[in-house]
Amino acid sequence: MTDLTLGHSPVHAALDFFDDQHPPAGDFLRDVLTGLAATPKSIPPVYFYDAAGSALFDQITDLPEYYVTRTELALLDRIGPELARRAGPGAVVIEPGSGSSVKIRKLLSALDQPAGYVGLDISGEHLIASCDELARDYPGLHIGAICADFTTGLSLDHLPLPKGRRILFFPGSTIGNFEPDAARAVLASFRKGMREGDAILIGADRVKSPQTLEAAYDDAQGVTAAFNMNLIARINSELDGTLDPALLKHISVWNAEKSRIEMHLEALEAQQFQVAGQSFSLAKGERLHTENSHKFTPESFQALARSAGFDLLQSWSDPAELFSLHWLEPNAKA
Repeated sequence: MTDLTLGHSPVHAALDFFDDQHPPAGDFLRDVLTGLAATPKSIPPVYFYDAAGSALFDQITDLPEYYVTRTELALLDRIGPELARRAGPGAVVIEPGSGSSVKIRKLLSALDQPAGYVGLDISGEHLIASCDELARDYPGLHIGAICADFTTGLSLDHLPLPKGRRILFFPGSTIGNFEPDAARAVLASFRKGMREGDAILIGADRVKSPQTLEAAYDDAQGVTAAFNMNLIARINSELDGTLDPALLKHISVWNAEKSRIEMHLEALEAQQFQVAGQSFSLAKGERLHTENSHKFTPESFQALARSAGFDLLQSWSDPAELFSLHWLEPNAKA
């Protein structure tokens, strides 16, 4: 069920439309209990991002070891004229997982008279706030917001969008947080909602030295460790957990076989604990797996894109080849 509100209502005064598709909220309790009962133990990374976790992640993006954000921003600055030529005049930008307003502002400012912007996110409150701010700063732009789970696909046909070419903007290294089959499924679901001539501008982190990758996910100041440990604070606070964080340590590990950085919380000592009245244990040295971030070579990313029905028309990278942006268009034969 979708609730589409048009015009300027008091709730979201600056937006041209707000489409609430009522995405189901994640079940924190169920997913934690399931993950703690599994072997090996794991918890989905989506639960990092409560208010405290989001604030810590914002700090991470400014750390000297964390190259991703500053590299992508510099890349957007450098290739702005090429993106404008690729997109053409009057483009409509759609951002699944609406994120950093700095990135979308760089893209909108680079494009040739963009006609519209649509932010899409599972958190309606965050989404409306960020889209309202953009609408006030870009008064001539048609701006809407969709509260939905982008991993289930894009539903756009019922929306009052300008007629321009649609450019999906999927920056950062979000695609790397999915397992390979899930990443393929996400891209394929995007493709189903695209028309001929539409495109995706997508970020992908690159394979590089294990030392650089591990440092980016285990910084000297301990901010990433605090980000990871915040998951335990959430479990203890929200789910009546009794985990002792002093008996856990944050680690990041490069898994060369799967081409990914893994974040874990490792038990320094054995401990018995409860969550929501259920009993669990961690043995000394046992790990709780909290996140994966897959890294790509140019060849492996092209293979992923092709498997999801896209042609990779152009790629850009920074001089040190730390990070890439890719321009994808639907393959007519797929």
